[in-house]
Amino acid sequence: MERWEGKIAIVTGASTGIGAATSKILVQKGLKVVGLARRVDLIEELTLSLTDAPGELYAVKCDLTKEEEILEAFKWVKDNLGPVHILVNNAGFIRPTNLLEGSTEDWRLTFDVNVMAMCICTREAVKVMRENNIAGHVINMNSVVGRYPVCLPTPTLNVYPASKYAVTALTENMRQEMRYFNTGIKVTSISPGIVISEFQEGFCKDGTKEAMRNGPVLYPEDVADAIIYTLSTPPHVQVHDIFMHPLGEMI
Repeated sequence: MERWEGKIAIVTGASTGIGAATSKILVQKGLKVVGLARRVDLIEELTLSLTDAPGELYAVKCDLTKEEEILEAFKWVKDNLGPVHILVNNAGFIRPTNLLEGSTEDWRLTFDVNVMAMCICTREAVKVMRENNIAGHVINMNSVVGRYPVCLPTPTLNVYPASKYAVTALTENMRQEMRYFNTGIKVTSISPGIVISEFQEGFCKDGTKEAMRNGPVLYPEDVADAIIYTLSTPPHVQVHDIFMHPLGEMI
């Protein structure tokens, strides 16, 4: 991780869960981390706990469903801190519902956050990396449901798995484009199983959330450690995909 010390990382969805854990460990490793989220107060609280860390954490308010806010956030980073070296596309969204009666707006929001925001952030980060000849790293937060179908007690995943299948395909497309244009930039997809976080709070009260939390689980710090592993690999090593389960998980 020494080559990343003092460099700039952008983490989307940095206010809670995997995003907060990733931001914290990157700051502890000496990076300047910009956390993007709507709830910047939570990132600011995390900042207070990292005053003795060698890196720094900056909170930037950003609604990832709005392209203009993403562009403004990246411009702020470039103008105030410098070129980005690492992008962690962590932000994710699900509104538990179904395909037979669900809301078009909920489906659209899922794709806006999980797919479109990831593409826009990646485009803007890679643009800066190429302008500055930076062999950076893009990490896309995926899910096991982006690799195979998962059955819940009540089928409420609706378009969420499709959005994560898109992340799987887009990560490979990104890898091919990075290679074709000889950028030296790495891209990695991380697909965890059940991770304990606020993400499950919206699930309906049919036993799904309880089953998730009472069975084998991962913690946000486990996924953050996987991110550190990918970033710690030497320049010639491309970790394209990490597929991680808690030991004993059934899905």
